[in-house]
Amino acid sequence: MSDTRFRFTAHWPAVHPFFGPVDDSHQDPMIVGETLRQASMVLAHAEFGAPADTHFVMYDLTVTTDPSALLLSDAAEPVEVDVVCSEVRRRGRGLHSMRTTMEFRRAGHFVARGTGSTGCTSPLAYRRLRARQLAALDTPVPLLPGISPQVAGRARAEDVVLAPADRPGVWRLRVDTGHPVLFPRPNDHVPGMVLFEAARQAAAAASGLHPFLPRTMTATFDRYAELHSPCWIETDVLDEKPGEVAVRVSGRQDGESVFSATLTSARPTRVRSSS
Repeated sequence: MSDTRFRFTAHWPAVHPFFGPVDDSHQDPMIVGETLRQASMVLAHAEFGAPADTHFVMYDLTVTTDPSALLLSDAAEPVEVDVVCSEVRRRGRGLHSMRTTMEFRRAGHFVARGTGSTGCTSPLAYRRLRARQLAALDTPVPLLPGISPQVAGRARAEDVVLAPADRPGVWRLRVDTGHPVLFPRPNDHVPGMVLFEAARQAAAAASGLHPFLPRTMTATFDRYAELHSPCWIETDVLDEKPGEVAVRVSGRQDGESVFSATLTSARPTRVRSSS
């Protein structure tokens, strides 16, 4: 469309190995954030000259969804995505950072909007920055027992990313480096989307709202979440109305903030399919 505006088509299948149905009617709103993340990296490579071995870091992510437009009955309908790239910063001929904003529509109807800021680091700079952590890449990460999948809002125990803690409204991040979707390759830190998922699961557990269908999700990432140190997920239920809840979630590690997020959810309303 232009040097900074693009359009593509996404397909969100009714069955997905991780972003599967959250109940008998709705697709997982978290697939919006994952689509934004993947598309941002593709655009960075294909349109803005980021080399194939670039390391990406997520600074922030905001997603607004209409859960009534995420029906399983509409899953076969392709999703049209309009993209605007802004705040593009260059380092020489390469890309330093940029923001991507995407609007998602299905059969012409609004589904979601998302925006996120991403930074790029060269392999050499990354090795200098993360030398100690890269040296420990082969050190096993103990897999903690998870909380109940039902409490976390998940169908499968292996997809739970929270472990019990000794305080109400607090959990420990559960890291499974063998998970085929969350850790598709060896990593020296916890990926940002794992933290985003931890925020969603913590919001569901703290609010008791099941299914927790995020209407809005905002997250800011302050530092890398390390694999070999406990990361504590803390929650605060900010507001409760009939059928709606807002939860603030924060992650802390070694006394420092890792991320902060706020999620709101409304109880799903039965609507007719647009198909």
